[in-house]
Amino acid sequence: MLGVDIVGEHGFERARRSRHLPTVLGRDEVKAVLEQMSLPCSLMAELLYGAGLRLSECIGLRVKDLEFERSQIMVRDAKGMQDRMTLLPRLAADRLRAQIDRVAELHRRDVARGFGYVDLPFALARKMPGAARELAWQYLFPSSSLCEDRRTARRVRHHVHESVLQKAVKAAVTAAGLHKRASCHTLRHSFATHLLEAGTDIRTIQALLGHKDLRTTMRYTHIVNRGPLGVISPLDR
Repeated sequence: MLGVDIVGEHGFERARRSRHLPTVLGRDEVKAVLEQMSLPCSLMAELLYGAGLRLSECIGLRVKDLEFERSQIMVRDAKGMQDRMTLLPRLAADRLRAQIDRVAELHRRDVARGFGYVDLPFALARKMPGAARELAWQYLFPSSSLCEDRRTARRVRHHVHESVLQKAVKAAVTAAGLHKRASCHTLRHSFATHLLEAGTDIRTIQALLGHKDLRTTMRYTHIVNRGPLGVISPLDR
């Protein structure tokens, strides 16, 4: 919530910005949500939770961003226009390979129809215009239809719209019978919290999430499974 002006004894003062702790799902709750989803949304949700991706980062992935041998995902131009490496969940590897096969088949059909283009970062579009038709640059989760690229006036296949996954996650949370206000970002919060609970170093979690300020990552220390600040209730003893 944004800060507001309040009247104090010294006149108008600026109230502090309130900070809410993020909603986090337990492991069983994450599993229940994923089981209610179908491809490709289930795979996208697995990456939000298993790799700690933001929604925009997930839908913006391209085929070339997956490094299976090193179990890594390259996140390009993330928040703050920074690149970073994060985890490629091994349990999702086979499904990701199958997704690339589906993208390759769709791309082959597009090329046969005279299309097959994808939008490129501006500098690359000038330096390597041929890359726009290469499989490596195709989106991992492509849209079901073509659209016009305003810069080139070509018909291109963009990535799936954010709302597709947002609606799928919302429906899955309801179908799983959860009584939490969970969203796509909740899966990213759960990724960080579960890593912290497993003993992962806070600096490592910061790097995986792409947080510029460690204080942003530190908030997860307040919601680990032992209660606020990691304290065990005397009743539980």
